[in-house]
Amino acid sequence: MASYGSYKKLTADQIIPNSIPDSAFAPGSGPKYNVLWVSGSLGGISGGCCCLWTVPAGVKKATFDVWGAGGNGSGFCSWNRCHHYFGGGGGFYATKTISVTAGSQYTVCAGGVYPCCSYECTGCRGCASYVNGPNLSGFCAHGGNRGCANTAWSTMCNSDWNCCVSQTLNGSDFGMSNMRPAGTAPHRCHCYRHTWCSGTAPFLSSGTIGGHLAECWERCACWTVPYAQGGGNGMTTYCGNWDNGTGQVGGTGVVKITYV
Repeated sequence: MASYGSYKKLTADQIIPNSIPDSAFAPGSGPKYNVLWVSGSLGGISGGCCCLWTVPAGVKKATFDVWGAGGNGSGFCSWNRCHHYFGGGGGFYATKTISVTAGSQYTVCAGGVYPCCSYECTGCRGCASYVNGPNLSGFCAHGGNRGCANTAWSTMCNSDWNCCVSQTLNGSDFGMSNMRPAGTAPHRCHCYRHTWCSGTAPFLSSGTIGGHLAECWERCACWTVPYAQGGGNGMTTYCGNWDNGTGQVGGTGVVKITYV
């Protein structure tokens, strides 16, 4: 008597793509996608998060989406001049899909941020996020550039990378730089209407976070920014201020693992 095991079985190359509709499958019979998120904490100083991920049994493919941490915003760093401001840059983005083997291990690191708020005219870059393991080589996403403030009459701050990046940068299938931060450049001793916007991270945060100051002795950037977003600037519209306002730290980096 014939058994089920004796029948000829189909191979993958014998199935015409999209020839079997979803309605032909019983619930739960399709591939099961799993998602794992890795990040540091929001709301302040974060060293990021690193862990070792082991490929579960039955998993054949994995997609790694990584975002670098956001850069710090600057403080206001002069007591006798008005400033140009530029918010911190958002983290860069990279993605990679690879074949994986059950039991293989990958080092997964979501980048951290600078370990304190910035008093200086320039903040600090966010740290890179990366994944190391089989079938990966140098795969990472850069952290966002630092915010800045200066007192030059005609020189704007530049807190972002003024260049394009390769779509396959750092071993990725696709990569993008951050969304450009922005700022304004008022002048004279008693100046008004300072504005800055921090940079965002592609596909992770929408819109920008910014600050507008019409007239104020001192305002620190003391709010929480989203994941991989650039930090804000400390601001003043007066000269003769003997206290340096602080810029905010950027948002921690993120790694997303989708596996099936």
